[in-house]
Amino acid sequence: MRFAIPFVACLSTLAALPAVAQERSFNFALRGGVGVGPEYPGASSYQATPDLGFTFGSLEWGGRKIGTGIGNAPKTGFGLTGSFRYLGERDASDHPELAGLEDIDAAVELGFGVVYREVNWQVFGKVRRGFGGHEGVTGDIGADLIFRPDERWTITAGPRFSLGNDRFADTYFGVDTATPTFAAYEAEGGLLGAGVEIEATYRLDEAWALEGAVAYEHLLNDAADSPITQAGSDDQWTMRFGVSRAFNWRF
Repeated sequence: MRFAIPFVACLSTLAALPAVAQERSFNFALRGGVGVGPEYPGASSYQATPDLGFTFGSLEWGGRKIGTGIGNAPKTGFGLTGSFRYLGERDASDHPELAGLEDIDAAVELGFGVVYREVNWQVFGKVRRGFGGHEGVTGDIGADLIFRPDERWTITAGPRFSLGNDRFADTYFGVDTATPTFAAYEAEGGLLGAGVEIEATYRLDEAWALEGAVAYEHLLNDAADSPITQAGSDDQWTMRFGVSRAFNWRF
């Protein structure tokens, strides 16, 4: 009989494991769509690009929960968010004005952000590390007014400031060796652009949503002074439209 008590206790623990596992979940959304933006940073010509995005909803583990979930109005105070950006390749053979410059592969930037929210406004900062075409570090600082006309619509609008380190700036705005078109130029990092963005989200249901945004950025400092930008434009417009799907991963 004395062996039965530990055996029963062990069975009780195993039986409880699935219930405990159900308390762990990761809520997030993935976005896919199309966008329009400069053919390369500093270009005056535009092209269609893929629009990919990731949004952090919530993380629940061991009875503790961070975030309120996709589609719900976020709590006031500090929070965490993911950050993702895709930069297409720059091929000199496709752009006569870039003759003599090295090609740049497509790059993916991954990182995270910190946000402080109130009901009708928010401020945030994001940092990302590049993989592929560049291995630099970039970031954004911004603020938004938040409008919720009804339970389905969320509209945000506010200023944006773009930053990048020396490695990022020199990859896209530097000229290593003088060419027939460009003089040699070493671009340093720092504040590289400032502008504004307007974004709208319309929730179709608890899982699906439509998202769109329009942004304007004016390149600054070494990004604006680059001979690449001088031959293109320091005014950069981007637009995107996509569909997002929320997921709740239990583990």
